Amino acid sequence: MGSIKTTARAIDSPVPGLVLVAAGVAVAMVVTWLLPSVSALTAAVLLGAVVANAVKLPVVFSPGIKLAGRRLLRLGIVLLGLKLVVRDVLALGYEVLALAVVAVVVTFVVTRWLGRVLGVSEGLSLLIATGFSICGASAVAAMNGVREQDEQDVAKALGLVTLFGTVAMFALPALHPLTGISPAAYGVWAGGSVHEVAQVVAAAGPVTGALAIAVAVKLTRVVLLAPMLAAVSVAERRRFPAAGRRPPIVPLFVVGFLVAAAVRATGLLPASVLSAATFVDNLLLAAGMFALGTAVNLRSLVRSGLPALTLGLLSTVLISLVALIGAFLIM
Repeated sequence: MGSIKTTARAIDSPVPGLVLVAAGVAVAMVVTWLLPSVSALTAAVLLGAVVANAVKLPVVFSPGIKLAGRRLLRLGIVLLGLKLVVRDVLALGYEVLALAVVAVVVTFVVTRWLGRVLGVSEGLSLLIATGFSICGASAVAAMNGVREQDEQDVAKALGLVTLFGTVAMFALPALHPLTGISPAAYGVWAGGSVHEVAQVVAAAGPVTGALAIAVAVKLTRVVLLAPMLAAVSVAERRRFPAAGRRPPIVPLFVVGFLVAAAVRATGLLPASVLSAATFVDNLLLAAGMFALGTAVNLRSLVRSGLPALTLGLLSTVLISLVALIGAFLIM
């Protein structure tokens, strides 16, 4: 009887899973150090998927993986607010700010509509629309925190946002000479369309004078994560009026994100604290991404087939065109 209880406690312990996650994060950081154009989040998702598809993970790892994929990830999203430099965003001017808002809203709404047309499940199209319009994998995870989806849909969305974000990262610098736009306009284009922050850096880096603008525009899109999550949460409350099923109007981790952004805006935090917070945030987000990556089933992703892949492609092309047209008009 005692041995059964001991075994049950061992299975319920998060330690084995957290050790596995920590190892995955360590490898992801090494990959990012060796290949700076690959973000730690992207590397972590891919590593988690590789591990899960190479071997069948024992059930003893589940509690720790679940902890990393929920609580640690949400804490990472809170700290993400400390990366926002509000004055840099405001310095872009109202035209660029308006373009960022238009790109996000149009991409989100049209992607949801295209998902229905293509027959993609409502939950998967919501995650794809969020990730492709805002900030990639972390936005997918944040939306899943507001409106929890099937693990396979989360994994598919992460796979698609990683795939098409990587394609955009290489495609935009290659297409830049054909557009004839200035470096500043290219920065607006890259920041307004590429999915992950690290991918924006990689896409804008080769064009002199584009990087700072690209990052500022990208962070403007990140700012829009909070109102989007709040809007979806309100919609969920209307869909499920029963008190037992209604999510909060603004989820707690979204409040934390906004508070962190407000604290950063005060300018009171020293550079050393911000640097440490950024490092910890990268670790937490990478841990969450690795955990979510372990839910990626390559067979299932392949079986999701043409509709989901087409939706990812069309969403990427859409936000790229909106951002490019806007850059032509305002720069």
